[in-house]
Amino acid sequence: MAKPAVFLDCDSVLNIGASHINPPQDLDLSPGTAAAVRSLNEQGIFCCLLSHQAESVQDDGEALPIRLCDLLEQEADAHFDARYHCPYPSPASTQWGTWRKPNTGMLVAAAWNHDLDLRHSFILSDKVSDIHLAHNAGLRGVLIQVNSGKKVLDNKHQHHAKPDYVADSLLAGVAWILTQLSEEASS
Repeated sequence: MAKPAVFLDCDSVLNIGASHINPPQDLDLSPGTAAAVRSLNEQGIFCCLLSHQAESVQDDGEALPIRLCDLLEQEADAHFDARYHCPYPSPASTQWGTWRKPNTGMLVAAAWNHDLDLRHSFILSDKVSDIHLAHNAGLRGVLIQVNSGKKVLDNKHQHHAKPDYVADSLLAGVAWILTQLSEEASS
């Protein structure tokens, strides 16, 4: 039976600071990140990391997610069930364009590989392109108002994607998702 999932944008929501972190040892978790992921783990919700890693690293593409996973485990015994990334740095890479956000390639692959129900799944991000990704794949998009997410709702020149929920932190976004899933399960 297909299960719901929560997809988390890597850059700036889970970690402190800019998306271009090098060396990986400079990556630090944002406050509440480990607790938020742990609460998803405790509820048995499939938790997946999404990233355009080629934009974030200058090594083999694995150092930052490994550091992120190590910090989650150390801080709260939390984990991701899967990680998906588009390793191609620009939208001009048309051969792999379906994996570039806001295209749905990463989500479709995750759903296929892990028996996920995208209609009952969510994306948490501070970027409007990820809200577009959510809607393109039939998910709900939660905008976290940190970093660039603070400006998205006020900027009239941004894309016209409306988030399904706006949260002031990752923890608040996860709490809303857990409430939605609980209500769906009881109806």
